[in-house]
Amino acid sequence: MTSIQGNFRIIKAAPDGDSIRFYPNNPQLWEKLLPTRVVTNRAGGAQLRLDSIDALETHFNPRGDSIGVQHQPLELAHSAASELLKFLGFKKITRNANEVVTAAEPEAIPGFILTKFADTYGRSVAFAFKGNSDVEDGSSIYLDKSLLKKSANYHLLAKGLVYPTFYSKLYPDIRKELILVTEKVRKEKKGLWALDKTNDGFVLEDLETITDNVVILPKLFRRLLGYLAINDGSISIEKFVEYLKSLGDRLIILPEGHVTGFDFVVKVEGQNIKLTSQPEDLVFLEK
Repeated sequence: MTSIQGNFRIIKAAPDGDSIRFYPNNPQLWEKLLPTRVVTNRAGGAQLRLDSIDALETHFNPRGDSIGVQHQPLELAHSAASELLKFLGFKKITRNANEVVTAAEPEAIPGFILTKFADTYGRSVAFAFKGNSDVEDGSSIYLDKSLLKKSANYHLLAKGLVYPTFYSKLYPDIRKELILVTEKVRKEKKGLWALDKTNDGFVLEDLETITDNVVILPKLFRRLLGYLAINDGSISIEKFVEYLKSLGDRLIILPEGHVTGFDFVVKVEGQNIKLTSQPEDLVFLEK
């Protein structure tokens, strides 16, 4: 993976538990992540998507904008965001009502990332680290287990504050390490795992079921919210599986290697809904 040194900045941004803005010392290094280009601001900063993890949403606006910006249970969503910033070294963070940071100490934190591509939204998909790297900026290095465990990504999983969410470009040996820590914190019922209903299932009674009451895999939350946003005010999920089919999300179910659609692992009975595979057993294919 490519090692890029720089600093993390959060003022006038809205970082959550799996996304933060990063400013490289050498913005030209973003060019190494082709074919998808990294979207940068005028200072060369770009939004990161932390690889392999998915935090509860603090602010998500589905397409159509009919139900506005929504969130998942905020105590855990905020805990993940706070833990990420604390891990990197930020203190005394102030946010406004829209989750935008208005003040933080210090204003910038040195760090580095390991990355090899950008997603379809132009975000660098990365493992994030605090402090300075001991390798030459822009060099290609091997992400081993020891280095992985120093990343913010691993730290948040080990705290039980984020879900594992894997994509096919992730190295299999790294994925196995992340599965091990996921299984450990689930067994210990750490963080969100004490409340998780992704595989047990739940009854969708109203919008507040998923925004305030039930803790589920964020990808399932986003798809449910997207469906409800086009459902003319109805809370019925009778056609939700058909909706998922239309989106074309593809995945691999481990360990069988079954390639199928996201709809295949979602079971709906009346207003009951659940995922039929554990989140760490799914590997999504990049679009």
